[in-house]
Amino acid sequence: MKKTNSMTVDQLKSQLWKACDTFRNTIDSNQYKDYILSFLFLKYISDVYENKLKEYTKKYKGDKIRIKRRLEREVFILKKECTFQHIFENRNENNIGEIINEVFHEVEELNKKKLNGVFGKVDFNSESILGKPKSKNALLRHLINDFKDLDLKQFLGQSDIIGSSYLYLINNFAAEAGKKGGEFFTPEEVSILLAKIIEPKQGDKIYDPTCGSGSLLIKARQEIKNTNFSLYGQEVNGGTWALAKMNMFLHGIRQSYIRRGDTIRSPQFIDEKGSVMQFHKVITNPPFSKKKWGYENVQNDRRFHRGLPPPSKGDWAFISHMVESLLAKGKAGVVVPHGVLFRGASEGRIRTALIKENKIHAVIGLASNLFFGTSIPTALLIFDTNKTTKDILFIDASRDFEEGKNQNKLREQDITKIYKAYKKRKTIEKYAYLASLKEVEEQEYNLNITRYVDTFEEEEEIDIKAVQKEIEILEEELTQVRKKMKHHLSSLRTEKTVNPQNKGVNKV
Repeated sequence: MKKTNSMTVDQLKSQLWKACDTFRNTIDSNQYKDYILSFLFLKYISDVYENKLKEYTKKYKGDKIRIKRRLEREVFILKKECTFQHIFENRNENNIGEIINEVFHEVEELNKKKLNGVFGKVDFNSESILGKPKSKNALLRHLINDFKDLDLKQFLGQSDIIGSSYLYLINNFAAEAGKKGGEFFTPEEVSILLAKIIEPKQGDKIYDPTCGSGSLLIKARQEIKNTNFSLYGQEVNGGTWALAKMNMFLHGIRQSYIRRGDTIRSPQFIDEKGSVMQFHKVITNPPFSKKKWGYENVQNDRRFHRGLPPPSKGDWAFISHMVESLLAKGKAGVVVPHGVLFRGASEGRIRTALIKENKIHAVIGLASNLFFGTSIPTALLIFDTNKTTKDILFIDASRDFEEGKNQNKLREQDITKIYKAYKKRKTIEKYAYLASLKEVEEQEYNLNITRYVDTFEEEEEIDIKAVQKEIEILEEELTQVRKKMKHHLSSLRTEKTVNPQNKGVNKV
């Protein structure tokens, strides 16, 4: 555990989560997460500003022009009137909700290129969410006081700590939100596994077409040991897009491009020829079997030259977009429901085309109940546009997990086991099978893992004679026990006849 002079990282996370008590049982967690995370972001950049102001005031001996010029070259531009400290000083004002809204608006205005629209969804003066003025103001004062007690200055320059605290909160919010949690967060352990498998390296452009709060991109970035990379993400939900933007900044990632929009209907990363941009790595956890995914909008779209998925199931739409977004020597990993592996009709035709193109590298079956909002088992589909062998690796990791009260979890040893099997790329009895394309063709291009990995455990052969002998011995023992019981009951009846007043055991 990392330690600081006055607070451990775990204590910071605990204090942040405790700050949520202000809203807990008052408004839905899927709403109050926006208030908490926005406040954390403002508190952090305010603390950075105050530290830099103090540093430059000393360095330039109070020269306001030089101080101002230097502060404007920082990551974020602030003024005293749009800091957390300004909010704290005005916490007892009756219009504190309006004051907070003005602060966030001013922060956006001063940093339009980076933060435009990020705080637009969060209204600190909303009576419909926060209640009437008296209760609303009380809630906001509690929140302000909770964050005032957070000493983030000691963590400045340690973006991994601030960023991990932010992810910790998002993970907890996702767990509380249940089904809705799956819309903005992929469990950390699955993100780590998928990031390891696509193997990001120095110089890579990494893309997530349905990036949610950005957790998959963050884990992919952490596989690269230097800053020579760039992250690209698109997210349709405005509030979730804002979380991803803040996530990147709090992790100290400057080379990221997070855009808002519907990836199928309106892809935001387009090259000069009008085609989708291509990347070294693509990593994503799209919505499962999404209805109304945009079928009617993409009839002549080049991304779907292998065919259009059915209007009611968008899985292969996102996969098709993902594959078209890969460079000639690219690798992609996507989380899918198992139906993607075997459903027929138009989905089967798309799957068959990709298998024939030799782009599917591996199929990894995971345990059920790993994801927020769904208990179904899932799989990882891995694509490689630079394969040198004509085969597909199948791994059945459905029994690799730790059972939890509400949700199962991949342990560190599970992640290691799956990754080692993936890298080994060989048949492992009862666990993995390396199938030739001819074998897949014989299975009519069905990628259902159970067709390739035999996990059936034969029952131990029973020795009938030994079992019969054991039964005879038990029956003999039972006969002896019955005789003893009969004798004891007979003795009790005789005793009661001789001593009719004695209704129990004779006292000594």
